[in-house]
Amino acid sequence: MKFTSYSEEWLDFILTCRSGKDSTNYDIVIGGVANDKVFNTIELYLDNLIDKKEALQRLRYEKPNLQLCFRSQKALGTYLHYEGSEQI
Repeated sequence: MKFTSYSEEWLDFILTCRSGKDSTNYDIVIGGVANDKVFNTIELYLDNLIDKKEALQRLRYEKPNLQLCFRSQKALGTYLHYEGSEQI
């Protein structure tokens, strides 16, 4: 799954994951990090101080700092491989 922006779909996914109720079977998730600034907006939404529309409005001004999350052994085995090391 790839989230290209802080969208409603991204917000729903983040909230589901943080509540421990994620049932998706994505091998890899690529999307914006919920850093401190972004999470401040999410907390306002969770505390019912702003609605979803307002949260998304605020998030649209944030440029996503993308992260990759490998969520399965399959993803690790398929996309990562050891190339070697060197002494520094």
